[in-house]
Amino acid sequence: MAANETVGLVGVGLVGSALATQLLARGYEVVGCDIDPHRKRALEEQGASAVDCPAALAQSCDRVLLSLMNTAIVLEVVEGPDGLLSAGKAPNCIIDTTTGNPIETSALAERLARRGVDYLDATISGSSEQVNRREGTFMVGGDAEVFARHRDLLDCFSDRIYHLGPAGSGSRAKLASNLVLGLNRLVLAEGLVFAEELGLDLEVLLEVLKNSPAYSVAMDVKGQKMINGDFAPVSRVRQHLKDVELILAHARQAEQPLPLSSVHRELLVAAGAAGDGDLDNA
Repeated sequence: MAANETVGLVGVGLVGSALATQLLARGYEVVGCDIDPHRKRALEEQGASAVDCPAALAQSCDRVLLSLMNTAIVLEVVEGPDGLLSAGKAPNCIIDTTTGNPIETSALAERLARRGVDYLDATISGSSEQVNRREGTFMVGGDAEVFARHRDLLDCFSDRIYHLGPAGSGSRAKLASNLVLGLNRLVLAEGLVFAEELGLDLEVLLEVLKNSPAYSVAMDVKGQKMINGDFAPVSRVRQHLKDVELILAHARQAEQPLPLSSVHRELLVAAGAAGDGDLDNA
C-alpha cells in the first residue's frame, strides 16, 4: 500500500496514540475513534482526524487498527451497533493489538473470514514509550497469507515482528509474555525495597543488577522510575491486573497452577484498592 493510505484506529489511549504517531511519521493519514473526547482532541493535535463511531471510520479506511482494553470491547467495536461491520462498507482488514481472550479472538477471526475481512491479532510486548521508539515486540496470529498481505503496516511500528500461527496465537503469546514480564517487574520492585531497607544506595545497586545474572529488561524500563517514585503512567496497574486475571482464568481451564501469578494478582488488587490502579505499573 502507498504511504498516503488512510488507516483507521479505534482506541487512542497510551498505546493507540503511539501507533498513530508512527503512522503519521510515515506519511499515512489516520482517522481515529475513541469514547474519550479528550483523547480525540489529542489525536487531532497530532495531525490526524477523528470520528464519533467505528462505523464512520470504516467508511474511509480499508485497514483498521484496534487498541482496546479487552475482548468484550473489541466485539462491541467490530460487531455491535455502530460497529465496523454495521457500515455500508466493511474494512478489508482489522489488526487487533488488544490483549484479549484467545478463544474469543479465534472465533471472531472465523466470523470475519466468512465475511471476507482479514483479521490479525497483533499483540504488543512493550510500553507506549517503547512503541514510540519502535522497540515494542509484535506477536501476531492469523493466516500466513493474511500476515504477509499486511506486513507493510506492521513494519511501521517495529522491526521485532513475529508470526506465531493461526488467529489467537498472538493473544496466547502475549499472555505468556506478560506473565514473565509482570513477575520480572514485581521481583525488581521487591528487591529494591529490600535493598533500601538494608541501607544500600539504590542507584548503585541498580547498575550492579543490570550487570549481573539477575538482569532483566524490566530494570532498563522500570528501574529508574521505581527509584525516583515516578509513577506517571506509561502502562497502568489496572491494565496489568486485567492481564493477570486473564492469565489465571486460562490456567484454571487447563488445570494448571500458577502460584507466583496468584500472589501477583493479590498485590495488584491491593494496589487498586489503595487507589493506585491508574498509576504506572512500576
